[in-house]
Amino acid sequence: MKKILIDCDPGQDDAVMLLLAMASRDLEILGVTAVAGNVPLDLTQRNIRIIRELAGRTDIPVHAGCRRPMVRPPMTAESVHGPTGIDGMDIHDPAMPLGAAHGVDFIIDTLRAQADASVTLVPTGPLTNIAMAIVKDPSILPKIERIVMMGGAMREGGNFSPSAEFNILVDPHAAHVVFDCGRPITAIGLDASHQVVTTRPRLEAIEALGTPASAAVHGMLGFFNRHDSLKYGFGGAPLHDPCTIAWLLAPDLFASKHVNVAVETGSPLTMGHTAVDFWHVSGRDPNCDWVHSVDADGFYTLLTDHLARYPLRRPTFQP
Repeated sequence: MKKILIDCDPGQDDAVMLLLAMASRDLEILGVTAVAGNVPLDLTQRNIRIIRELAGRTDIPVHAGCRRPMVRPPMTAESVHGPTGIDGMDIHDPAMPLGAAHGVDFIIDTLRAQADASVTLVPTGPLTNIAMAIVKDPSILPKIERIVMMGGAMREGGNFSPSAEFNILVDPHAAHVVFDCGRPITAIGLDASHQVVTTRPRLEAIEALGTPASAAVHGMLGFFNRHDSLKYGFGGAPLHDPCTIAWLLAPDLFASKHVNVAVETGSPLTMGHTAVDFWHVSGRDPNCDWVHSVDADGFYTLLTDHLARYPLRRPTFQP
């Protein structure tokens, strides 16, 4: 069973990522840390705990990390995700509490306790928490087997600026630290995630499962679709963040190339741009497996099959 630590900023697509991961029998989730991103930290940590309860996985610790990027001012995306971050599903105050430790310290302490090359980090938001953990205690690096992240863009350009994907744009300095950390990285950016579109038939197949989890996913993605369908002219919204977990569960659904990725941190015009050396023209050593294509039908079959594992009745918990 693969040990993973998830770092995220829910966001409807982060929420679906969590439900996919928490339904898997092949992943041991050591914990989930929240970072500010799609919405502020107070909402992202709450949203993780809402999804944890929906999944019946209150065994998984949740900790809040950084409230703002390392250098730049905060940036959020309520225009995409709504004021709660997970608009489209029932929002409530979760019964199960937040962990007391800071998320960065939780990442460090958890990695220290594991064997070398035994934990996969799965960040699907800005990379602030991961970078801060690396900067604070570089001795954790040998513990990391791989970083499987959602972020960046090459052929698709940017989604929050002409040059940059949102997660990298929010904290490009953190992204620079992560891409420069020396551990194996699989990056799933817009080049791949824009191929994974939540069309109406795919959404209807999820709704047909008839569980509280599938109803939440149907509601969230129905809300999520309204923005990106208009923006891109797709028949639904690209489902970015669950690609990370899908890659861990079924890597054969994805194709990648070993390349160098550098992050722009200086130019106001192209801040957060991921310079993907796809044709090896820079002379820089490769530092990343860049995912460039995905079997979308296989991805949605995997997602729907995992969502079908959730019970027909919602779990109840006492604080």
